[in-house]
Amino acid sequence: MNWLNTEAFTLLGQHIKWSDMTGNVIGLLGLVFGWRRSIWSWPIQFLAGLVLFAAFATAHLSGSAGKNVVVMLVAVFGWRQWNRGKGGAADGHIAVRFATWRERAVLLGAAAAGTVAVAGLFLAYPSLSWDPWPDAYIFVGTVVAMYAQARGMVEFWFAWLLVDVVGVPLNFANGFAFSGFVYIIYGALVLWGMRDWWLRTRTDARPVLEGAPA
Repeated sequence: MNWLNTEAFTLLGQHIKWSDMTGNVIGLLGLVFGWRRSIWSWPIQFLAGLVLFAAFATAHLSGSAGKNVVVMLVAVFGWRQWNRGKGGAADGHIAVRFATWRERAVLLGAAAAGTVAVAGLFLAYPSLSWDPWPDAYIFVGTVVAMYAQARGMVEFWFAWLLVDVVGVPLNFANGFAFSGFVYIIYGALVLWGMRDWWLRTRTDARPVLEGAPA
């Protein structure tokens, strides 16, 4: 497996690693399946997390490496949630919805508190991360985004956008150029997926509204 950590090619002056490229291509595929509300998004994201964990662990980016451990755990949780068909749509895919204001407050509070806590850990133990605050932000933001996806919340797309804002420059700065390039593609897919899920909330709600008493 040592070949995964070697250079694959150079793109626009940036050295592309096999592990970086492989993990992110798989992750991109997982995002596409998530956009389509397919349960196969989860095993694909699990595999991407496994490959990227190996990549970031060798680059002394504990936050990003640990993030992918959590990605794998949340992928298992998401698989179970979607497999149960909670709120399943008539087309066989997962039903989606907007979070309540209380859920949004909980997600924001957890993201803020989690980022401070993880960054504090990295600051206390500098050997864990060379970029404590952005590393902690990405770690916690990814967890929040995937949890919201597992619960079928449209807000998970917004969370991914906020992660991308920091993730793109951090990946370029730490030599993971392919991650940086792919995160830009993620941004475009996130906007597309956000629109689709947004419209889907109306479609999934329509039968209820039509069946309601006049």
